[in-house]
Amino acid sequence: MNDPLGIHLNIAGKSYPLTIERRDEEIYRKAELRVREVVALYQSRFGRDMKDLLAMAAVHLALQNLQLKDKNDTSPFTEKIQQLTDELEEYLKEE
Repeated sequence: MNDPLGIHLNIAGKSYPLTIERRDEEIYRKAELRVREVVALYQSRFGRDMKDLLAMAAVHLALQNLQLKDKNDTSPFTEKIQQLTDELEEYLKEE
C-alpha cells in the first residue's frame, strides 16, 4: 500500500479495524453507511436478531451488485460493433 490508513468500520454494533489506502477511505465509509441503511431497512421485518439482519442485508446488497453488473454488461454492444466493423472493412476492401 502506498499510503496506508487505519480505520474502524462499525457494523452491527461491532468495530472492525482495517488498514486501507488513504484514497479509498471515502468509499469504505460509504459502504459502511450503506450496510447500516440496509440493516435498518430489514429491522422492521426481521426483528432484532443481528444474524438474520446481516444475512438479509448481504442478500440485498449482492442482488443490487448483480443487477448492476448485468446492467453494465457491454458484451452485446461490443459484439455488434465488431460485426459492423468487419462489414465496413469488407466494404472498403471492395472499393
